[in-house]
Amino acid sequence: MTVVEDRPAADEMLVARRAMIDSQLRVSGVNSPAILNAFNAVPREDFVPAERRAVAYIDRAVPLGGGRSLSPALTYGQMLEAAQTGREDNVLVISPNGYLAALAAQLADSVTRAESLASAQGGPYSLILIDGAAEVLPDSLAGLLANDGRIVTGIADRGVTRLAMARKALGKVVATPLAEADFAVLAEFAAPKTWSF
Repeated sequence: MTVVEDRPAADEMLVARRAMIDSQLRVSGVNSPAILNAFNAVPREDFVPAERRAVAYIDRAVPLGGGRSLSPALTYGQMLEAAQTGREDNVLVISPNGYLAALAAQLADSVTRAESLASAQGGPYSLILIDGAAEVLPDSLAGLLANDGRIVTGIADRGVTRLAMARKALGKVVATPLAEADFAVLAEFAAPKTWSF
């Protein structure tokens, strides 16, 4: 049996991918040729349910079901720009979806994806990308990170999410906010609930 690709649909997706690069990434400061090539090489529509393919390239998060979403391309572009990923990096991507890991694999020779922090193993990693916003960064991340390594993630604070870069200091991970960005808050990285009057 021969499978014939739906050529018009494939062409439409390619046009949408190039429009995303030009109208969402380039105009917002994501201009690294390597990163733009990564976005061009990885079909975003392959990482959303079939019924969401038509909206894979919109400029906001795409719901995936089960409370998960695919972040806007700009969010991933900002993460990769901040990370300054190089071929020599040993990268861990913590993400329930494979899109960010596929982009990172275009930039680094060693990329490992874990569905969650609880399932992350190996290391030490020179770069950890967390696909979402954290209210707190657990100390266990420090054990996965090389001494001169970095973490790029979202940080959530009082309903506002920001892109942040974190580094290991005295065995703990310390994050510095960089810019506001559109991240979904990850339940796995929620702050412990406290009780007060």
